[in-house]
Amino acid sequence: MATEEKKKELDNPLFYNNRELSWLAFNERVLEEALDMDNPLLERLKFLAICSSNLDEFFMVRVAGLKDQVKAGFNKPENKAGLTPKQQLAKIAEINHELVRRQYESYQTIKPQLEKEDISILSIEDLTIEEIESLETYFNENIFPVLTPMAVDAYRPFPMLLNKSINLAVVIQDALDPNDNVKKTAIVQVPAVLNRFVQVEHETKYQYVLLEDIISHFIHKLFKGYQVHSITEFRITRNADMTIHEEGARDLLKEIEKELKKRKWGAAVRLEVRNNKYDDKVIHFLLGVLEIHKDDLYITNGPLDLTFLFKFHKTFSTIKDHLIYETLIPQPPRDLEGEDDIFEAATERDLFLHHPYESFEPVVDFVADAADDPHVLAIKQTLYRVSGDSPIIEALKRAAENGKQVTVLVELKARFDEENNVQWAKELEKAGCHVIYGMTYLKTHSKITLVVRKERDKIERFVHLGTGNYNDQTASLYTDMGIITSKRKFGIDATDFFNYLSGFTEKPKYHHLSMAPFDIRNDFIRYINNEIRFQKQHGNGRIIAKMNSLTDKNLIMKLYEASQAGVQIDLIVRGICCLRPGIKGISENIRVISIVGRFLEHSRIYYFHHNGDDRVFLSSADMMTRNMVKRVELLFPIYEPGVKSRLQKILSIMLSDNVKAREQHNDGTYRYIEAPKGAEKINSQMKLFDMAYRVLEDEE
Repeated sequence: MATEEKKKELDNPLFYNNRELSWLAFNERVLEEALDMDNPLLERLKFLAICSSNLDEFFMVRVAGLKDQVKAGFNKPENKAGLTPKQQLAKIAEINHELVRRQYESYQTIKPQLEKEDISILSIEDLTIEEIESLETYFNENIFPVLTPMAVDAYRPFPMLLNKSINLAVVIQDALDPNDNVKKTAIVQVPAVLNRFVQVEHETKYQYVLLEDIISHFIHKLFKGYQVHSITEFRITRNADMTIHEEGARDLLKEIEKELKKRKWGAAVRLEVRNNKYDDKVIHFLLGVLEIHKDDLYITNGPLDLTFLFKFHKTFSTIKDHLIYETLIPQPPRDLEGEDDIFEAATERDLFLHHPYESFEPVVDFVADAADDPHVLAIKQTLYRVSGDSPIIEALKRAAENGKQVTVLVELKARFDEENNVQWAKELEKAGCHVIYGMTYLKTHSKITLVVRKERDKIERFVHLGTGNYNDQTASLYTDMGIITSKRKFGIDATDFFNYLSGFTEKPKYHHLSMAPFDIRNDFIRYINNEIRFQKQHGNGRIIAKMNSLTDKNLIMKLYEASQAGVQIDLIVRGICCLRPGIKGISENIRVISIVGRFLEHSRIYYFHHNGDDRVFLSSADMMTRNMVKRVELLFPIYEPGVKSRLQKILSIMLSDNVKAREQHNDGTYRYIEAPKGAEKINSQMKLFDMAYRVLEDEE
């Protein structure tokens, strides 16, 4: 560790980015993809949806947590950038209002471009009389029966509205009594069970009207005898973080299910109002009844909840395929070329897999083949997030039914996947699998599978270790890596790891694996210290690290110390980065880039030059405090020279990206890296896909 003097020197808040503001900077980079004219039109809409989805989670968890701190009277500055919870909330509001304004500006810019492609999202005013009559019939038959107006008065209090639901606040007055000036208020929830966009028939065009617009237009049918004075369309975001009291919870499964029910009704943390025809008095009323600060009011220049654009993208991806990305087919992994049996191939050498450039199928096959292989005795696996119709879950169930010993750690606390994972846990138990739920107070985030096989009276162990989830759907959208190995000591480590999770035993001493909590951080510090030592001795200290986020202050300070010693450091950090590069005398030897593009960068790679004896690691863990101390994570070394070489080449390509890469400057802001005039434009993701397509040529 650094000396106390060194720690004090590096403890200046000016040397750090605040975690929440750094996340907003990341979401701005997502928004930039929606603004990028080089992206296909429907993909730009999808990035708007991603931006909205990201913001929902940010408010439900991060902003909600800050608000809880303020309510509790906690006013201590956070330990990096030195901002109090109140200061953080004020800055979040200031930055985010501008980002939301730009997001809706982008939406309004894309709409006319869609119209040129004969795709329109129309308002009722744009329709002909015949089209409105047709919509009225649709409303009467399909929408009206589902609606429930909820009066708000002295006897009927403001209803508890669902998190993220769209609602209409309708102000009405008696139409039959001209002397009755008393206005009444009712709430109508836009049903989430109905399609958000409704097609208006046209011979040559694809025309749609949003569900809430149809309901607003015909809302008078719900209030016979009353005149509609105003309609205010609004959406509430609630605190959705879960408080799980693990100590004393005899059944974690039931505890999670109980908390899931509460999530829908947490305290309001954001109010969104559409700017079409809102009522100022209604907004004032909503702010009061929901106890929301005016800084958390967002008036949008377009439809609320742009996540509906995900479905819009899906609807047109086959009809208008020139408006989406070109289809790229993951290729058979290079290390499995010419191999029919994955187990046989893994006995000869470690197999490297790089998704989505290379197919995820071998990972599915690894589990599926083990389920059906009569020589396999046991399968053990950790599951954090899986797909809705997971072939891996089916294979595990089949393995148990085939009489194999199947142990599955299902992480019930995987945020926003808790409900899915509860269901999978029940299904796996029903099929005969041994299901465990991880360790008290820790999330099990590691990605590991162990297959125990016996052939010719010899026990063999095969291990898959990865950077990403066992999710066949996200494997086509996220960049991730993994290895399959039969090395004896990896097998022993995997056995010890699962026994540690499932039983009562002291923490194992691993041959190759490093485990969080704590050990991974300690190992990182040791590796960085080695680079400092080699830099002083030989002048060749070098670190390259790729991860999703970097927040751990201990590691940041150690990287600053390495920079001060002259170690050259390149960091590829997709999301949050609390480290500030380029500060004279502190981090001038550190470069930080973020790549945001077609695929979500999810792999974690850590490279240390080690005086020419390159050390390369893959991991499930980012350099975040939560990964270092609050999660069960694995860091594993790469030994095969060919795989090491490939990983170094991959890192080199990413560092040369001048299309989708942004570089962080010493004030914490990010700017696109521009290719020098006449230089080759390098989109690292597309280059890596091209390499996978031309693997034989590349080898030659």
